[in-house]
Amino acid sequence: MNVPLKTTANTLLGLVLDGNRLEFASVKRTNGSAEIRKSASAALMLDPLTNDPELVGAEIRSHLEKAGVRDRRCVVGVPLNWALTLSMKVPAGLAAEDVHSLLAMEAERGFPYAPDTLMVSSSLVGPADGERTATLVAIPRDHIIRLQEALESIGLRPVSFSLGLAALQPVGESETAGGVMVLLPGEKGVGLQITAQGGVAALRLLEGALEQEGAERRVQKDYVARELRITLGQLPDDVRSVVRNLKVFGSDELAEELYEQVKPRAEALGLRAQLVREFAPMELGPTIPNGTAVSTALALALRHLAGRSMSFEFLPPRVSKWKQFTEQHASKKLVYAAAVCGFVVLGVVGLFGWQQWRLNQLEKQWRGMEARVNTVKDMEARIRKYRPWYDESFRALSILKAVTQAFPEDGTVAAKSVEIRERAGVTCSGTARNNAALLRMLDLLRASKLVKDLKVEQVKGGQNNQPLEFTFNFNWADPVQGNR
Repeated sequence: MNVPLKTTANTLLGLVLDGNRLEFASVKRTNGSAEIRKSASAALMLDPLTNDPELVGAEIRSHLEKAGVRDRRCVVGVPLNWALTLSMKVPAGLAAEDVHSLLAMEAERGFPYAPDTLMVSSSLVGPADGERTATLVAIPRDHIIRLQEALESIGLRPVSFSLGLAALQPVGESETAGGVMVLLPGEKGVGLQITAQGGVAALRLLEGALEQEGAERRVQKDYVARELRITLGQLPDDVRSVVRNLKVFGSDELAEELYEQVKPRAEALGLRAQLVREFAPMELGPTIPNGTAVSTALALALRHLAGRSMSFEFLPPRVSKWKQFTEQHASKKLVYAAAVCGFVVLGVVGLFGWQQWRLNQLEKQWRGMEARVNTVKDMEARIRKYRPWYDESFRALSILKAVTQAFPEDGTVAAKSVEIRERAGVTCSGTARNNAALLRMLDLLRASKLVKDLKVEQVKGGQNNQPLEFTFNFNWADPVQGNR
């Protein structure tokens, strides 16, 4: 699922999206060192997920032009709140192909979305010859495509979509220092990542870690301490035993406050806390100046320039038209393809001939009944003019009946609200005790012939014995509308 990076370019633009905040850094590699040409951040007024991609791209271009950035190749860090995570055991002794198949099957089973609607990446934790733990991360494909379209509309060419948090602490750098827990304060909360034994053992967004107090945000120390204990407690024993360090990344007051609040609680858990305000000169690959402040966009760009692969990669596959043509017309298949084309041409000619003959026959029949058909049409027009218009389909009741029959009678899944729009669009929100009950309910609803395009818009919660909160929508195929 993860592909090593290959790059020959000397300049690169790092873009990291975090809520409505865009961070960017333009870097240039010269021999073994790197020049940081520009590093800044800006607030976005438009949401990439709800606004037109071209308008979003125009706003991004405006910020880049103000900063004097002219790069075209870019690496993109997507928000952590877009990510869905799943953890599973991988038995020992499986071949690489079998591991890939197992992860794909578990992703299809564990995530509440269809496989073709997700971009899935994975990270394996543990020795290659033993039982391992896999961390699966999925991002809705539509999110990536919309962001890619916005960037391409202004001439940018994304070469990677990854998570910015993974660039600050790659998995390879935790081998010598043991396991590392990383905290990164952001717009939507505090990102948490644990790297150990060659992989990412945990990846979360602590949304309740920060609370807005007027114009400032404050760290909720008790919430953070509880989530740290829960996250460490969910790790396998062999992984937990090697996690000895905690790093808080950031150079602002919020990162410093987070460090001060979490330090005594980390030490109580056996972790040595460290506040990382600046990058070491050779930490990111190419040599950078001393005192360079921590920047997620800068880390993402420099690690890509150095050819270091990210823990998670979500770049949609791009296959050139020439490659598609050459693969379809290999030398051994050319003769067979020509023969098939000949038969197809003959078949098409024969079909057109039969079609013309059939049209002539139908035209003769029509000329014989045209007068009677026109009379019937005139009568129908008069009936329709004076017939009262009312709907006998009871559409709303039919929709509620279908939804009610899909929900289990034992109360494991409950609806909070059902919204029925005029064009047969239905939105339903509710709670579920567990993910399995939610999936069963969705499968029963999809089984209805009148339910079309069912999509799950949001699933959250499910931690600490809390119920899952979900929102889904679908279109109701009203049979009466097709007859009118």
